[in-house]
Amino acid sequence: MKVSRLKLRTPIDRFVSAVNRGETEVFLGFFPSDGVVEDSGRRFTGRDAIRRWSDGEFIGAKGKMTVKSVRQEGNEISVTADWVSNFYTGPARFVFVLDGRWLRELCITGV
Repeated sequence: MKVSRLKLRTPIDRFVSAVNRGETEVFLGFFPSDGVVEDSGRRFTGRDAIRRWSDGEFIGAKGKMTVKSVRQEGNEISVTADWVSNFYTGPARFVFVLDGRWLRELCITGV
């Protein structure tokens, strides 16, 4: 299923907005205490590890997402976006695994 950004599921829409506004605490609040971010094969487990990664490479690098497409299959949502930051700029795929209100896992890869 392909939908526009306006039809993103609420947690993902709020996630993108928080990232684009640079709101680290809001961003971290989407993950449970044992949540996982995998970025190009590197895994960061737990909010402290996710914060350290984000401070250097994600929100701390002034990252901004422009959503291009969204696909959902069950509790997994794949977002293709243009990513711009001081660390990396280019197309990226963000795969979110939802668990109720939580983002259980976020996997980021190139497109």
